[in-house]
Amino acid sequence: MKHITTKQFSVLADCGKIYQFMLDIYERDWRNGVPAPFFEYAFSSFAYWMDITYSYKNRIWEDNGKIVAFCFYENPITDIYFNLKPGYEELASEMIAYADAHMSVKGGEIQLVLFGGQDALITAAKRAGYQQKWGNWDMQFDFGDVLDYPLPNGFHFVNSDEYDMDKGSKCCWKGFDHEQNEGVWNHQYEQSGYLLKTAPHATTDLSVTIADEKGEYACYAGMWLTPENKLAYMDILEERVKQGYTLIGTVFIGVNAIICMKTERFERLEMGTGEGNGIIKCGAWRLSCLLFL
Repeated sequence: MKHITTKQFSVLADCGKIYQFMLDIYERDWRNGVPAPFFEYAFSSFAYWMDITYSYKNRIWEDNGKIVAFCFYENPITDIYFNLKPGYEELASEMIAYADAHMSVKGGEIQLVLFGGQDALITAAKRAGYQQKWGNWDMQFDFGDVLDYPLPNGFHFVNSDEYDMDKGSKCCWKGFDHEQNEGVWNHQYEQSGYLLKTAPHATTDLSVTIADEKGEYACYAGMWLTPENKLAYMDILEERVKQGYTLIGTVFIGVNAIICMKTERFERLEMGTGEGNGIIKCGAWRLSCLLFL
């Protein structure tokens, strides 16, 4: 018999439990919510872009002490996500109602980020008065296709054992356009690089870095392998090479796909951020979601 209880999320007590819960309910189309690396990557970035100040608002639903549902925000704090175990769809209305009543900060608006297949949650959101505002499409890369995307002249791959965290942090600083708004790199948020590298399930040895002829990092792609789900979760960014983005981004995906196949024969390469034509050209999977306001 089900015995449903709720509690508020605790960073110190619950991060590992939520990670395991997301592993257990993961589906390739995200119908049960985001994968575990999505969550851990965010909460390992609290020294940089992720604000965990309001994480006490995140709520956990348990059945006889085992997690069956989770409502939480990521970045921005107005984006609300839902992970729901199959067989507990009756909690969908309660989860939406909780988000609507408690997840806003200082009375501000929130956005419910839902994925195709989260039918119970989508229905509950509509009943609560939310309307779909936009959606992303997704694609899959066929590992049977040829992966032959050479680097542009002057660029080379950096061996993982030679990776320089300072150069990598500088690449991220420029890649996300901080330099334009906050000045040149001066070791801002360098703690973030360390936290990501030492996250409990990080696989930084499988990340891919591309440098230019001067040894400066032009691109960096983090890879988080999740053997339990045969999942390779990846985050792409680009730095200075605006004109070469399509080609370099495509090379990134190709190289990471090869890594997937050579390590655990992973079935899926999932992309986190990135909007370039390189992703489209290579046909990799992009985040597919419906945003409700």
